[in-house]
Amino acid sequence: MELRTEAVRSNIEIAREAKMKPIAEVGRKVGIPDSALLAYGPYKAKVALDFIDSLKDRPDGRLVLVTAITPTASGEGKTKTTVGLNDGLNRIGKRAMACLREPSLGPCFGMKGGAAGGGYSQVVPMEDINLHFTGDFHAVTAANNLLAAMLDNHIYWGNTLGLDARRISWRRAMDMNDRALRLIASSLGGLANGFPREDGFDITVASEVMAIMCLATDLKDLERRLGNIVVGQTREKKYVTAKELNASGAMSVLLRDALMPNLVQTLENNPVFIHGGPFANIAHGCNSVIATRTALKLADYVVTEAGFGADLGAEKFFDIKCRKAGLKPAAAVIVTTVRAMKHHGGITKEELKREDVEAVERGCANLECHIRNVRKFGVPPIVAINHFTADSEAETQKIVEVVRSLDCEAVVCTDWAEGSKGSEALARRVVALCDREKADFRPLYPLDMPLWEKTQTIARTIYGANGITADHALRQRFDDLEAAGFGKLPVCMAKTQYSFSTDPEKRNAPTDHMVKVREVRLSAGAEFVVVIAGDIMTMPGLPRTPAANAIRLNDKGQIEGLF
Repeated sequence: MELRTEAVRSNIEIAREAKMKPIAEVGRKVGIPDSALLAYGPYKAKVALDFIDSLKDRPDGRLVLVTAITPTASGEGKTKTTVGLNDGLNRIGKRAMACLREPSLGPCFGMKGGAAGGGYSQVVPMEDINLHFTGDFHAVTAANNLLAAMLDNHIYWGNTLGLDARRISWRRAMDMNDRALRLIASSLGGLANGFPREDGFDITVASEVMAIMCLATDLKDLERRLGNIVVGQTREKKYVTAKELNASGAMSVLLRDALMPNLVQTLENNPVFIHGGPFANIAHGCNSVIATRTALKLADYVVTEAGFGADLGAEKFFDIKCRKAGLKPAAAVIVTTVRAMKHHGGITKEELKREDVEAVERGCANLECHIRNVRKFGVPPIVAINHFTADSEAETQKIVEVVRSLDCEAVVCTDWAEGSKGSEALARRVVALCDREKADFRPLYPLDMPLWEKTQTIARTIYGANGITADHALRQRFDDLEAAGFGKLPVCMAKTQYSFSTDPEKRNAPTDHMVKVREVRLSAGAEFVVVIAGDIMTMPGLPRTPAANAIRLNDKGQIEGLF
């Protein structure tokens, strides 16, 4: 089979040639009436909440998760595969939708560039999706920082709640990588500017407000969760909430439109919800509950993705999103590539085009771990091999053989070059898997397990670690949260995405390692506890040569270099 090479056309060139249909026509494919759409131009729209509420008595379709092996610098193509599988399912006559996260401006201008799929498996309008879109992230940022402003204003005007400036936990947010803002001193300059204190910024996609928007089921639930946000403590260590600051109502107003899912289309004019965007290495890594639930009412198959490898995105998808939202996934697709397996097998990025079947076999240890981990949740997996023209037949077949030895199936996908034709085989196998193996979904741990033990369970069962370590103050933090009534919340791990361990240099499937806990944060509104391990930062920095260096407008006013 002759395939287009990756260098023939860029993603953005392909996206510009798309023959997009009016968004109302796309919505009609899954039964969304024109009256339920709030259009943002001709090709994107929000879906009204009252229409969503009218769907609640419909039966659910089947939910398929797309996850991946531990990411490498060579890239895996998880979003592309999600889009391709959605197109493939529609191609074989299934009523299908995809649910994706919105890209953050941080990675777009930092390391990654755009995040809307690739080749002939993209969502469009690509430039809009990657830049501002419908303003959801700006609404999240504004709501986050409104709470920060109201908190400092409360202290300035007398501090009747008795907040201890040394115990304020609420941080500001912005949707851009900026390491200089990780830790700052605020309110400098004299009496008129308030009381100086240490402060800091998180990237918007790591904020609790983003997590809340993505986990809220409706406007009432959104306001309840926002009110439960803990902003700090008094000298007596009493928790103070956003509701006590009278902030949750105004925050809900800012987020009202943002809570509505965004409808767009693939290059083949199939419907996609793109809504919410928490990072998976420092947040819970899934699109919104409201988008996923709505899609399940509209389609027979819903394909969604969770960020980074299955040890991060999939674990949080299962243990946080599915548990909280009552979702029951039918199957999971684990994306890998030949060159990623070689990279995990010890080959440098510069040598990846050279055939090395032995390196592929060594690297498959990483894939094996992810297959076994997905099965621990009672969800049947299937492997998608994202094809590149440099892949040899022997290397590809080695992955197929290893996967088969685990009583699993691997399917080669060529949708980057061929669109739905290249993902049709995967679509048929996914449907067959859902029909053949009935998922028995179960979270990894019960909620009544202590927080420390939940963290240990994730580290040992999913990361293959010997356990977790923490200093005395952090051990006390776990105990304090238990005593305060937060012990039954799930744990959201924040760690490097590049390794099962907390050392990004330890590729493949490292063993005999410990997970060192550095910080524990309470997200009472999102209803989970964030455990930060290793050197991971909740405000990333730009790389030495950021993607922004190459992004510009051409003579026609078109965007170049974004993707």
